[in-house]
Amino acid sequence: MSAGAAAPAPVRRVVIAGGGTAGWMVAAGLSKSLGPLLDIQLIESDEIGTVGVGEATIPSLQTFHRLLGIDERAFMAATQATFKLGIRFENWRDQGQDYVHGFGLTGKDHWTAGFQHFWLKGRQRQMAADYGAYALEVQAAQRGRFAHLPDDGLQYAYHLDATAYARFLRSFSEALGVQRIEGKIVGVQTDATAAQVRSLRLDSGAVIEGDLFIDCTGFRGLLIGEALNVDYEDWSHWLFNDSALAVQTASVGDAVPYTRSIAHPWGWQWRIPLQHRVGNGLVYSSRFVDESQARQALLAGIKGELLTQPRAIKFRPGQRRQVWRGNCIAVGLSSGFLEPLESTSIYLIQRAIIRLVQMFPAGGISVADIDEFNAQTRFDIEHVRDFIVLHYHVTNRHDSPYWQACRGLALPASLQHRIELFRETGRVFRVAGELFAENSWIQVMLGQGLVPDQHHPVAHLMGDAELARFLEGIRTSVEQTVSKLPPHQAYVEQYCGTGPRRARAP
Repeated sequence: MSAGAAAPAPVRRVVIAGGGTAGWMVAAGLSKSLGPLLDIQLIESDEIGTVGVGEATIPSLQTFHRLLGIDERAFMAATQATFKLGIRFENWRDQGQDYVHGFGLTGKDHWTAGFQHFWLKGRQRQMAADYGAYALEVQAAQRGRFAHLPDDGLQYAYHLDATAYARFLRSFSEALGVQRIEGKIVGVQTDATAAQVRSLRLDSGAVIEGDLFIDCTGFRGLLIGEALNVDYEDWSHWLFNDSALAVQTASVGDAVPYTRSIAHPWGWQWRIPLQHRVGNGLVYSSRFVDESQARQALLAGIKGELLTQPRAIKFRPGQRRQVWRGNCIAVGLSSGFLEPLESTSIYLIQRAIIRLVQMFPAGGISVADIDEFNAQTRFDIEHVRDFIVLHYHVTNRHDSPYWQACRGLALPASLQHRIELFRETGRVFRVAGELFAENSWIQVMLGQGLVPDQHHPVAHLMGDAELARFLEGIRTSVEQTVSKLPPHQAYVEQYCGTGPRRARAP
C-alpha cells in the first residue's frame, strides 16, 4: 500500500444474494470455517424458484462434506440420495454403442507408462477385454452393485434431490448462525463507478448493507451482471446446447448406481435415480430442434408416472469475464454455466467456496486476491469446458446435422493438443489442479472411438504370455471384488433408506 493511501476496510458482513444449492453451499462453507468471525446473511424469496436439476455429483462432494463434518447417512436420508459410480454414455460413440465413464482407476500403471499402453498392446494381440473390464467402478456400475470398501476402495459420488439438499444445508447453516432473510431483491445500490455494491433493497423496503456480497442469483446475475456490468463470455460456438427440459417420474425399478446419458440426434437425455423418484431431462440445441419436438422425445423416453410437468430451462454456455469484481463474487449459475453432461456444476460451486475460504479478505479486499481468484476460476472452468467439448467432437456419429457440426468444430487449442497427443502416442498428461484425472480422459477418448496409433515401447518388454497373465490377473481381481458386492438398491435401503417408495413395473 502506498504512503497516504487509505487502508482497506475489513470484511465482516457477508451478504449472500440468493439461496438454492449455490447459496446454501456458500452459507454452509463460510459458517463452518469462518462463522465466529463473520456476520452472514442470506436473502432468498419463496416466490422465486431455483433451477434445481443438478442432481448428479462427482466424488469431490465427499471432501466438501468432510470439511463440514456432515454425516453421510443423515445427508443421504435427507436428500433421498443414491450412490453413483460413473456415467453410462449411450449412443455417443455411435448409435447402439455404449460405454461407462467410471470414477477411480483402470488397471495398473507402470512408472514409465499408464495402463492404457499395456492394454493397447493386448488389444493388438487380441488378448485384451474391453477397457472397462479392468475398472472396478465400471464393472460394479454395470452390474448394479455397491458397498463401501476399506481404504476408499470404491470411488463414488451421489445422486441427490437438489431442492432437499438446499433445505438440508439451510438447517445446517442456520444452526451455525447464518441469518436467512425472506424477500425479493428489487434494487442494487452501487458506488458512483459501479465497481462496488453498497446495499440491496428488498420488496419489503428493507435495505441490506454488507462488506462482501456473494451473487447466487442464477442465470440472471443480478449483482455481477446487471449491477456491476461484468460481461459474459459466450462459448456457444463450442457448446451448441442452450436449452433443457426437466421432469420427475415415479421409480419403476431398482435404482442403478450410475447416471444414464442417452444421446439424441440434437442433444442428450439424462436419467438420475433417487430413492423416491427418477430425475429426467433433455439437453438440446434450439438451432437443431424446437421445444415441441424435444418435449415429445423426452416424454417418449421416460418410464413411470409423471410427478411434474416438463419444465423448460434456457441457458447460454460460457462464463463471466470476471467472477470477482469489487466486493462482489459470483458463485454458481451467475458466474457461468456449461451444461450438466459430466455433473460438474456443484463441483464448480464447491471450488469457488474452498477458494473463497482460503483467500477470504478479512483484512480488506486486495486487487491481487481478486486477480488470482479470477485466474484460478478461469483455469477450472476452461478445463471442464474442454472435457465436455471432447464428448461432442470425438464421435463416429454423422447421422444428423447436429453431430456433423460437432465433428467439424474448431476446437480450443488446449483440447486440440490433448486429442492429438493421445491419438499419436496414447499419452495423457494431467496439469496440477485439474479436475479430471488421466483415466477420465482415457476412458472418454477410448469410449468415443479415439484409439491411439501406437503405445509406449515399455509394453514390448512383456511377452505375450506375461502380458496375458498381467491383464487376466487384473480382470479376475475386479471380477472377484464385484461378485462380493451386494445389489446397490439393497445396500441403499439398509444404509440410509427412508422406506419403500417405488412402484414396480408390471
